[in-house]
Amino acid sequence: MAPPVRYCIPGERLCNLEEGTPGSGTYTRHGYIFSSLAGCMTKSSENGALPVVSVMRETESQLLPDVGAIVTCKVSSINSRFAKVHILYVGSTPLKNSFRGTIRKEDVRATEKDKVEIYKSFRPGDIVLAKVISLGDAQSNYLLTTAENELGVVVAHSESGVQMVPISWCEMQCPKTHTKEFRKVARVQPEFLQT
Repeated sequence: MAPPVRYCIPGERLCNLEEGTPGSGTYTRHGYIFSSLAGCMTKSSENGALPVVSVMRETESQLLPDVGAIVTCKVSSINSRFAKVHILYVGSTPLKNSFRGTIRKEDVRATEKDKVEIYKSFRPGDIVLAKVISLGDAQSNYLLTTAENELGVVVAHSESGVQMVPISWCEMQCPKTHTKEFRKVARVQPEFLQT
């Protein structure tokens, strides 16, 4: 039968230094080993040596989008001033929880910013590669930009539900109906392509 799991909190005294050696998630003070994390205490011993006492968190830490990070997101809604998105990946790492982001009209492309029209750049459901430019505050979302050739729409579906094919930096075409739709198309780099 497995020993019962012992949960501990930061600052809790686990044992004295004669009973074990400190491992990850612990610290020593006055001859005792204390927990520095909230989690489960584990004791592992090798070759009859003193067991290593460590504390492990139940879940690994959540990766967060940082300024300058390339993120993959899905457009949830658009209006004349910005597109709202859900951030799904940071680099190639999927997130457990999606974060909200905003791509403002002036951050869609690097040139002719005053002529940008959001509905000609993104549509709800599009998958977009973007770069984080600001973390925002408590009320707002992550601010994102697609103002580079490598950033923009990578996957879009036409009104007939078929995945469209890029034909220029600003247009995609439905292979079924051959209708063209405006998008801010990304020139996808080889490292982002799945083989």
